[in-house]
Amino acid sequence: MAWPKSTKTIRIRRGNLFTADCPTRSILDDVTSRWGSLVLVLLLQEDSYRFSELAYLIGGVSEKMLAQTLRALEQDGFVLRTVHATKPPKVEYSLTELGKDIAERMQALTTYIEANIARVMAHRARAEKKTA
Repeated sequence: MAWPKSTKTIRIRRGNLFTADCPTRSILDDVTSRWGSLVLVLLLQEDSYRFSELAYLIGGVSEKMLAQTLRALEQDGFVLRTVHATKPPKVEYSLTELGKDIAERMQALTTYIEANIARVMAHRARAEKKTA
């Protein structure tokens, strides 16, 4: 079944990732992107972080990519952006309840990957030897 052109007027009950035009795919992209997954797991560690703290703690991310990632996660309802009325303005990022739920699941995945990195790297090394 094809998705309707406008989902604003039709209530979506459940997504189907295997349907080409399902909006769940773009949400999955936001959550499982390299930077999206790292932002979610990092925000799970503390109540909130400032942009510069996130940029410092996530090695290799550019300010542009971090800003795009935070914007996408905020639009999806996973991240809350709070602006404090100070001079200069203080902006903090934290997880929403929905964000905490997905971040806990992402943390389970990242913990598994960290725990099994030696096994995965051994498989990669064997695969490289076969292709060389």
